[in-house]
Amino acid sequence: METPPIRYEEMDLLLNDLYSRYGYDFSEYSKASLLRRIQRLFTLDKFPSFAEFRYRLQTDIHYFRRFVEEITVNVTEMLRDPGFYRTLRTNILPVLATYPFIRIWHAGCSTGEEVYSMAILLKEAGLLHKSLLYGTDINPQVIEKARKGIFPVSQMQKYSENYIQSGGVKDFSSYYTANYHLAKFDSSLTQKMIFSTHNLVSDFSFNEFQLILCRNVLIYFERDLQSKVFKLFDYSLEKFGYLALGSKESLRFSSIADRYRQVGKEKIWRKVHEAG
Repeated sequence: METPPIRYEEMDLLLNDLYSRYGYDFSEYSKASLLRRIQRLFTLDKFPSFAEFRYRLQTDIHYFRRFVEEITVNVTEMLRDPGFYRTLRTNILPVLATYPFIRIWHAGCSTGEEVYSMAILLKEAGLLHKSLLYGTDINPQVIEKARKGIFPVSQMQKYSENYIQSGGVKDFSSYYTANYHLAKFDSSLTQKMIFSTHNLVSDFSFNEFQLILCRNVLIYFERDLQSKVFKLFDYSLEKFGYLALGSKESLRFSSIADRYRQVGKEKIWRKVHEAG
């Protein structure tokens, strides 16, 4: 039997349910992208009707957790876009080195690969000892994976290539211990990390940072939500701090754009003025 398509009005009903029942607000996520992911889960789990799908989400907390895990996008890799990390090494970290203590926030960190990437760069720059890396995500399941620092060995060759292209000069395998099909990253990296759930839609700032990274998350948000998140980042970033976005994201048309200057060709901006 062919799975019936979910209509936008039905999706809105579902999102209202989830907000009322669990406090999760997906209403300002990109509608087309969200509908595709909800439809995929609906089809995958073979619900005979939308009503049953809706009822299951309202009454089964375990199924709701599966929903969050499937609906939030968790595609990441270590040292993704090596040119970006090369810029961090050469242009950004030397400036951060002048601070007595460095606080970095990875917002929407998924399973944490980019947090580990940053820890490696900081260690090689001799800055990890005076740094603290915060990794946050709306999805508690991926945060738990990030805390463990265990990733598939099958990814290590790709990550090693990214590492070399980003300017790494050591043997990348020195940062992890391989055991069968898993690679566990060194505890000297994880001890400088704090992972926790944080909802960019509804939660507030929790510290002041010198560098905030939110890469390839905002492309899934509607413009109004993007604006809200940019204001959150602006409030959380100290003057002369840096904000890094994904390759398809930009500050250019945001309400905070006039307070920032882009650093080179990468999607990194420096905060040069405080809010008036």
